[in-house]
Amino acid sequence: MSVTVQNLTKIYGTQRAVDHVSFQAKAGEVLGFLGPNGAGKTTTMKIITSFIPPDEGTATVCGFDVSKDPMEVRRRIGYLPEHNPLYKDMYVREYLGFIAGLHQLKKARQRVDEMIEMTGLTREQHKLIGALSKGYRQRVGLAQAMLHDPEVLILDEPTSGLDPNQLADIRKLIRQLGQEKTVIFSTHIMQEVKAICDRVLIINRGKIVANDSIEDLQRRIAAESVVTVEFQKAPPQKALSAISQLKELRELGKNRFQLIAGPDADLRPALFDFAVEHHIKLLELRKEVYEIDEVFQKLTQ
Repeated sequence: MSVTVQNLTKIYGTQRAVDHVSFQAKAGEVLGFLGPNGAGKTTTMKIITSFIPPDEGTATVCGFDVSKDPMEVRRRIGYLPEHNPLYKDMYVREYLGFIAGLHQLKKARQRVDEMIEMTGLTREQHKLIGALSKGYRQRVGLAQAMLHDPEVLILDEPTSGLDPNQLADIRKLIRQLGQEKTVIFSTHIMQEVKAICDRVLIINRGKIVANDSIEDLQRRIAAESVVTVEFQKAPPQKALSAISQLKELRELGKNRFQLIAGPDADLRPALFDFAVEHHIKLLELRKEVYEIDEVFQKLTQ
């Protein structure tokens, strides 16, 4: 595994900001790291990047311990913090060249050119960073995080301040990076999670409360299975009410119904058979699922 975290704990005074957190992140996936404000996300990221030490537990990046081998860890990580610490009195290209020098890159100019093109900064490369919009400053931060071609990318709110067109570009870029690198991605925007992440890690009050795919999390918290169906003409309701595993039948409107069953049941095959048997065309057949923001709310209340 590219990143392995075991029983990680960080204490500030009497508060456990991170409380025995354990998880793994592998190459070729984008891991969404979610939680309310103050839940421990940023603290965990700072420990993984060797910015602050843990009080208990261990974290390794590509086999290197964050406490024992911090320089090796930093060589393998690209980090975009939530509050992007850029030099606002430097020009974009000048700044990226400076960062390339810190990493002692052999083909620094070529790599800077690649990052400017990849992050859509071609038109902005000769502008002062302080004169850029927040969205373009985020792009500069993303470019510096990727400059040394790290194996692991840790991105804290990377889409903050982007307009809809910029969002689409950065989403696509992060998905591409996630095909070969390990990407840990923190955000408050639930649509970003759905669009970008392969797996979701949810932290609340310093503890991990969920670690799964979005689909499995949606199934996990569902107390019941709900299917909405619309027929072209009125169905025989007595026969409809007799469908196996059905707990409740709700009439939503003309020829439109909601059928409730247990959490593990799927009534769609039975409804399809029902429509065939009674020679009724289906206009709609949909299993309702919790949206990711509803999942988040239920797990962090």
